[in-house]
Amino acid sequence: MAERLYRVELTASFLERLDAVEAFLLEADAGLAFDTLLAQLRASVIPNLSRYPRIGRCYLDSSPQSAEALAQLAALPAGAAHALREYLHGDYLMLYTASETDATVFLLSIRHHRQLSFDFSRLWPGA
Repeated sequence: MAERLYRVELTASFLERLDAVEAFLLEADAGLAFDTLLAQLRASVIPNLSRYPRIGRCYLDSSPQSAEALAQLAALPAGAAHALREYLHGDYLMLYTASETDATVFLLSIRHHRQLSFDFSRLWPGA
């Protein structure tokens, strides 16, 4: 019996975050890292998620601590938060969900592990 392959779709939010990763890497003078990321998405990440849609860890295994994240989770449709999964690939963390009914993986977000900064003066001018 042939294995069931899932279709992998990049959502608008994923593409926006991918643009933010590119800007982050360019600012860090690491533009080649973005080209490498795109190649790895095509060659490794997407094929892995297509074959093994549950490969990532359940997002709620490590409960979010920020008020913003908790509010966003509460705004999701019932049961949706339990379908969120995290996939770690090198320096990048991706958030996705897999739909069993239509065999589709939806990539929702991506972030470089160094993107969250504690540079308060840049994050909050005047601080």
